Amino acid sequence: METWDAIRSRRNVRNYTDRRISDGDLDQILEAARLTPSSRNSQPWDFVVCTDRDQLGELAKVWAGAGHVARSAATIAIVASRTDKESVQYDLGQATMSMMLTAADLGIGSGHALVSDHDLASRILGLPEDHVCVWLVALGYPADRPLAPIADPKRRPFTDVVHRGGW
Repeated sequence: METWDAIRSRRNVRNYTDRRISDGDLDQILEAARLTPSSRNSQPWDFVVCTDRDQLGELAKVWAGAGHVARSAATIAIVASRTDKESVQYDLGQATMSMMLTAADLGIGSGHALVSDHDLASRILGLPEDHVCVWLVALGYPADRPLAPIADPKRRPFTDVVHRGGW
């Protein structure tokens, strides 16, 4: 898939088939995140890949809206140091989007999840005390329909959101 098609195809996928994601595809998704630019090249992230069905079920409990994590083929936990400043969120968001676009390019769906129970996530993932799981990115092949460019993405019109030179 071309980059523009991946951008137009990416949507939040929360229902997945039972198809496994190859290690090569998972590594490519992780490499995209690792290569993402960050402020001052700080690279403030670590990634924990989970594919074990029991562990995915436990991870789904870290936020009320994370049920799709239990159904995913794999979930990537995005981890940062507890001492990182708020500005790190931008870098983590860029890494997240790099993962999601790469997944879309491979025909793999993705759905993000917040982590509200950081202690539970830390226990499940075996994180060092000075690190915290910030987000989860669930991955899997879409159960409802394959990824393809969305003809009518139900977004605000371009002319409503783009302002040139001022509001």
